[in-house]
Amino acid sequence: MDAIQTGLTGEKISSVTVELTAKHIGSGRVDVYATPAMIALMEAAAVAAIDHLLPEGKTTVGTKLDVRHLAATPLGEQVKAHAEVTAVEGRKVTFRLRAWDEHEMIGEGTHERFVIDEDRFIARMRTKVNLVTA
Repeated sequence: MDAIQTGLTGEKISSVTVELTAKHIGSGRVDVYATPAMIALMEAAAVAAIDHLLPEGKTTVGTKLDVRHLAATPLGEQVKAHAEVTAVEGRKVTFRLRAWDEHEMIGEGTHERFVIDEDRFIARMRTKVNLVTA
């Protein structure tokens, strides 16, 4: 955990395809970049900022997002998401998120992730599955 510090950054880039439009995802009726797709790209940028620094057996899970989608992006455009670590409090890591298309900033917000033990997390999920199938 000591390797994760404020100022670390991550980026992810994607092209707006039909599969990433609001109409296709079901978050709207227009063929523009969907808000859920933008949020997923932003979250992937946050993962890229820190996951490579975690010890074996540790990973992160997203727990909170506060994002504004500021502008529409048409099919075929490229979108870039940027995440910067702004705080580290124990296992909680907070990020500032921003996204741009080829013309302007299209989104901004904050995101929280928690560092977890992957095996323990999976074991807890198996317990839920067993409760459902019992």
